[in-house]
Amino acid sequence: MRADTPYTDGWYWSLDGLRLHYRDYAGDSKRPAILCLPGLTRNARDFDRLAARLAPDWRVLCADLRGRGESAYAKDSLTYVPLTYLQDIGQLLDAAGVEKAIVIGTSLGGLLAMLLPSTQPGRIAGAVINDIGPVIEEQGLARVRGSVGHGGPWPTWVHAARDLAERNPGIYPKWGLEDWLSFAHRVARVSSTGRIVLDYDAHIADPMRLPGGDAGHDMWTALDALADVPVLSLRGALSDIFSAATQKAMAARLPRLKAVTIANVGHAPTLDETASVKAIEPDSECPMTPTGSLPSPTSGSIASA
Repeated sequence: MRADTPYTDGWYWSLDGLRLHYRDYAGDSKRPAILCLPGLTRNARDFDRLAARLAPDWRVLCADLRGRGESAYAKDSLTYVPLTYLQDIGQLLDAAGVEKAIVIGTSLGGLLAMLLPSTQPGRIAGAVINDIGPVIEEQGLARVRGSVGHGGPWPTWVHAARDLAERNPGIYPKWGLEDWLSFAHRVARVSSTGRIVLDYDAHIADPMRLPGGDAGHDMWTALDALADVPVLSLRGALSDIFSAATQKAMAARLPRLKAVTIANVGHAPTLDETASVKAIEPDSECPMTPTGSLPSPTSGSIASA
């Protein structure tokens, strides 16, 4: 992995007038671009190490969804919904001049990866769906719904790291302080007052808290649209969001899906675990080789992190 891999800041406008941001790591223009989509409260920094491993062999685009990172906050919090995110991603692909993309999505980003073929037909060459599926476990969803907007501000990065560790017990049980410090730098920023704050709009979960706010797309039908492309499904063995049963059902529906379970990790794998890195390596049997074929579906044997 190359440290401090250079990237350029890309900017584009949403259909409702927000200036949105992505990181653009230059790579081989003859291959599909790799589009990285983060989870609900996360941002483009989640993928800095992944991008360092893949660029410059691949062009890697890491999105800050609206309300996160360098992207503008929505004027109306009820636009923090998949339909609007999908519109934004279409604008991003057009602005970046991308004809085909392999999508790597974590959590919310994985749901968007499943939905993108319906709004961008013919543009999705493969997908890595990280710790999410068509069925979301209610216990985990309730935890996420209740945690958004809580935490901070903190006076130092060490305070932030320790608090985040206490608020997320059991997700990364083998992590030490240095790991949590790295995590804090991914999810938080220094505010204008010098305090450390979470790097997202606290209103991003407003639609989830409305009656019926979790209802929406038929995700099994959405998943079926990926049947003709290679798909890698990653699952944290300790995940309270994505069950082994759901992953197995996904593998049964998609003949080109490979299922991998990452040991000692909850929701969600960081994609830096040894097993995650091995699964995503371009020369392995995975969606990084969109013209190749994947092995028959597996039951998701647990790989060591």
